[in-house]
Amino acid sequence: MEQIIEWRGKPKRLRCDNGPEFISQELKVWSEKQGIQVEFIQPGNPQQNAYVERYNRTVRYSWLSKYQFDSIKEVQDYATQWLWFYNNERPNKANGGLPPIRMLAAA
Repeated sequence: MEQIIEWRGKPKRLRCDNGPEFISQELKVWSEKQGIQVEFIQPGNPQQNAYVERYNRTVRYSWLSKYQFDSIKEVQDYATQWLWFYNNERPNKANGGLPPIRMLAAA
């Protein structure tokens, strides 16, 4: 999270589902120190977090469930490479076949 804040700036709030990683005391303490409000979607309503749920599904079916990794570092390295491809090279039908980075540059 610290690295994301460094790259993108600090958000005013985080919208989360009710998974154990998001309801932890550690996240609560960290977000309070950062001055970031944590908002939770209603349990059982993933459509309230549709963009994240769609992205998670894309990650899961594009690569995460297809490979067996030997370490967290290996997953992180693969995720970094895939994310670069996802944003910079992958054609997006919703963007007229342009990768997201080209759509962003045109905006």
